[in-house]
Amino acid sequence: MPCYAIDGVIPVVHPSAYVHPTAVLIGDVIVGPGCYVGPCASLRGDFGRIVLHEGANVQDTCVIHGFPASETVVERNGHIGHGAVLHGCIVRHDALVGMNAVVMDEAEVGAYAIVAASAFVRAKLKLPERSLIAGVPAKVLRELSDDEIRWKLEGTQTYQQLTVRCLATMQEVQPLIELEADRPLLQTGSAHQTLAQRKG
Repeated sequence: MPCYAIDGVIPVVHPSAYVHPTAVLIGDVIVGPGCYVGPCASLRGDFGRIVLHEGANVQDTCVIHGFPASETVVERNGHIGHGAVLHGCIVRHDALVGMNAVVMDEAEVGAYAIVAASAFVRAKLKLPERSLIAGVPAKVLRELSDDEIRWKLEGTQTYQQLTVRCLATMQEVQPLIELEADRPLLQTGSAHQTLAQRKG
């Protein structure tokens, strides 16, 4: 992976975490156990510290950054969807930030909360636990049900399983020039069940 020190500060990646080779880590970045960092994610710890706690995932093309002396934190089982931007904020444990959402400086997403796709969470906004947040600017819509919180956890667990799969089997290859006979299907386990339950 592209990994850069700045002012002598080197990123830290736990051996049980997976960081895709196209993701970029700069400076004061700490990636904890079992974390997943997806393709083309940018974690720029060149001003403030970035911390991913155990089991968190940061998906494709996410950007994490902060002002000088800030700390951007994704706590345990935090789930950051494709293309989201976190800037100097805190995402509490078991919370989800949806695709293309933006969470600004000194904002706090409460534990077990879900920030909907494309929402804009303004600076310093404190969002309560177990809440569904959506809109531009983001507002609390309602409290989440136990089923919704369980669904979110199952989704996060699929990324934790993906971390293990990537560490075990991900490798750079040349593409095939034609479809092979009896092409295998990916065995993704509970991911299919989670999607089916969500549609149901």
